[in-house]
Amino acid sequence: MVALRLTRQGTKDRPYYKVVAIDSRKRRDGRYIEQVGIYNPMLKEETNFELDLEKVDAWLEKGAKPSETVADLIKKSKAAK
Repeated sequence: MVALRLTRQGTKDRPYYKVVAIDSRKRRDGRYIEQVGIYNPMLKEETNFELDLEKVDAWLEKGAKPSETVADLIKKSKAAK
């Protein structure tokens, strides 16, 4: 099963995340299928993330399950649109 989840990037104490479509059996930072966005929790701005909603919707139609955090980011992105 494919999941939409975060993969950690950055350095110690300075994380940022890629929102990716990945096989749910792979490890957190394993090889992913496609990157669909980014999330930077270090930014205090309202828009500390970017999502390609077309790609996200395509993966959701194919049956991908988003993690809780990614589901919140999708909800915020659609509300801001």
